[in-house]
Amino acid sequence: MLHTAAYRELGLTGWTYEAIKCDEAGLPDLLRALGPDWAGLSLTMPLKRAVLPLLDRAEPLVDDVGAANTVLLAGGSRTGYNTDVPGMTTALAEAGVRPGGPVLMLGAGATACSALVALRQAGAPAVTVAVRNPDTAGQLLAVGGRCGVRVRLVPFGPGAERQEWLAEHHSQRWGLVLSTVPGSAADEYAGLLAAGQLAADAVFDVLYHPWPTRIAAAAAATGAIVISGFELLLHQAAGQVQLMTGAAAPVEAMRAAGLAALTG
Repeated sequence: MLHTAAYRELGLTGWTYEAIKCDEAGLPDLLRALGPDWAGLSLTMPLKRAVLPLLDRAEPLVDDVGAANTVLLAGGSRTGYNTDVPGMTTALAEAGVRPGGPVLMLGAGATACSALVALRQAGAPAVTVAVRNPDTAGQLLAVGGRCGVRVRLVPFGPGAERQEWLAEHHSQRWGLVLSTVPGSAADEYAGLLAAGQLAADAVFDVLYHPWPTRIAAAAAATGAIVISGFELLLHQAAGQVQLMTGAAAPVEAMRAAGLAALTG
């Protein structure tokens, strides 16, 4: 809906955008089969990482994050880009959030890696990251090392370790809490916000449907700034439209189409 609305607004009547199911094993054959009529691809995980060895070149941001969500196909060449990071920095800026203060991020997966770079670009020198299993945070720690962010890992789920951490930081007010976890995984943090055990000036949940999520609703009830994952979805898509078409993305037309699709 976002890309199609952009093409319609730009008068690109011959352009189409559709979903293709493809796993990691099928990605090389898919790329080889694309002809000169293809402008590019958007990629979701795990293809954002699987595509890296298949690229001819990549922008530096792809190397920083370790993922490309966009591939441009021009002149027989494959060039990787990452629009997740600028999409997130734009969403933060439009909400008036400048994360120079303490930041708590939930999750350490692929979205968290992009978020970490975005937070650094937005001015955060350090990020506290809540993870269920610290052994799975190696990629995130590597990204932090490359972009110059100090990462501190803390326990995510309920238990004595998290209770001890909460007690230690009971008077801590976070400038931003950013949730990158799927589904209802952040619901227990919604409870902490509602109970006053966690305080934040702003909460950014990368989910967007259904909305509001429990953590977003709890944050809104405390008067915090709330940012929806729809803003990330919108702005990363706008970056892709500009890369693929060479024209400035009609963001407001894309926003209207996306919100209409969600409410419908």
